[in-house]
Amino acid sequence: MKTSLVTILAAALSLTASAAFATDYTKGTVKKVDMKAKKVTIIHEELKNLDMPAMTMVFYPKDEAMLEQMKVGEVIEFVADRVNGKLTVTELKE
Repeated sequence: MKTSLVTILAAALSLTASAAFATDYTKGTVKKVDMKAKKVTIIHEELKNLDMPAMTMVFYPKDEAMLEQMKVGEVIEFVADRVNGKLTVTELKE
């Protein structure tokens, strides 16, 4: 009985930990890519982790190579966060 309880608790903790690290992607449409200024304008759905409603915003990429992957008019799924005070695309789903 004790072993079963420990196993169940370990499984529950594992599920809780993996859920805490799950990444919520947000859908958006690329409106503008500014390679010179190293930023992108995205019309996006609600950003739950930033407590922001759907709107159009400028983001900086975590990695400049992300800009080359984004095309105007393309629908993307991304993760955004504040990095050093700037709204930043930290992940881009391919």
